[in-house]
Amino acid sequence: MIAARFAALKASGRRALVCYVTAGHPDRERSIALVQGIADAGADIIELGVPFSDPVADGPVIQASSQRALDGGMTLEGTLEIASAARVELPLVLFTYLNPLLSAGGDVLVRARAAGFSGLLTTDLPVGEDAERERWIGEGPLDFVRLVAPTTPTARMAEIARHGRGFVYLISRLGVTGARADVPADLPGTVTRLRSVCPLPICVGFGVSTGAQARTVASLADGVVVGSALVSAAERSVDEAVQFVRTLRRALDEAPRAPAS
Repeated sequence: MIAARFAALKASGRRALVCYVTAGHPDRERSIALVQGIADAGADIIELGVPFSDPVADGPVIQASSQRALDGGMTLEGTLEIASAARVELPLVLFTYLNPLLSAGGDVLVRARAAGFSGLLTTDLPVGEDAERERWIGEGPLDFVRLVAPTTPTARMAEIARHGRGFVYLISRLGVTGARADVPADLPGTVTRLRSVCPLPICVGFGVSTGAQARTVASLADGVVVGSALVSAAERSVDEAVQFVRTLRRALDEAPRAPAS
């Protein structure tokens, strides 16, 4: 489903809008409404994040949203229930740390697929770290979306791309997630390096918070990932978050055509 979405976008000269939201934030019912609303507003892929008590890559906004969701009783199982209840007609990516995934049982990938997920992204399972668990995920029913950092050597980028499916998530800058005021100056060179060794679509995230930034990133890559700014909007209201996605969708559709993958 992810490959089909990118193929359709490429055929029409458009870029993917990938939206991250925290499952159970602000609460379960509004979380379902948020997923449905941003799907209608123009998102192409939704990353539904499993709240986790010990995050290492999340900035303060997403940490706070995860804690609020955890306080409300949200779990990985609840995340699957939200996906199933939302019933959106676009790819969903289960975004999680490894521990909740392993605690959910050996059939969790199959259950996630049945709930409506097309992909999986784990933030703490680098390529080559654990061959058995990587094989379990890689041979499962979900596309294994891999992360690449701006400091990753080109040879390592190629290895990561070989072990991924769906798309590659390029982190635009080091550090934790969070809205930023600018786009990194070295981003064009990083995208060029990754594209030279990666046949998968490239989506760039970490820091995108405005339509202008999204338009700039979209001129370089196949897709733009927006997380913290969207979670902040959702904290205020679902309607504000949905309107924010509409703004981003317009900005991406105004961007110059990205280089061919």
